[in-house]
Amino acid sequence: MRELNVQLSLLNHSIGARLKLKDVDLYCLDLISREGPLSPTAVARRAGLHPATTTGVLDRLERGGWVVRERDPDDRRAVVVRFLGDRSGELYRLLSGMNASMDEICADYSVAELEIIADFLERTKTAGRHATDDLTIGS
Repeated sequence: MRELNVQLSLLNHSIGARLKLKDVDLYCLDLISREGPLSPTAVARRAGLHPATTTGVLDRLERGGWVVRERDPDDRRAVVVRFLGDRSGELYRLLSGMNASMDEICADYSVAELEIIADFLERTKTAGRHATDDLTIGS
């Protein structure tokens, strides 16, 4: 698992460098694209970042045309950050090699085996979230 984490971190770093994004910017962009629209506070909380750091990240992402800050339609006093799909083609192109490799790997497993793998990954993700929460609360 640690080696997988290292390899995925290196891949993300290479992709970020090609897109002229810092690692933390790419991480927040992924978070916003998967879970957004999100308030800046929610981005900071989910990313484990200080609010001032998150402001800098969001400023860079907005300048790069990756996200936009908008008024929350449910609360006009609040702001949400929304992913703009305009540049997603660049990102998908850079991920295409890994996506093709994953398709080949998954083709070697049965549906039942893939369900077990998905369960393992989900449970591992949850364990990681709990460990992070424990460290954050304990600090």
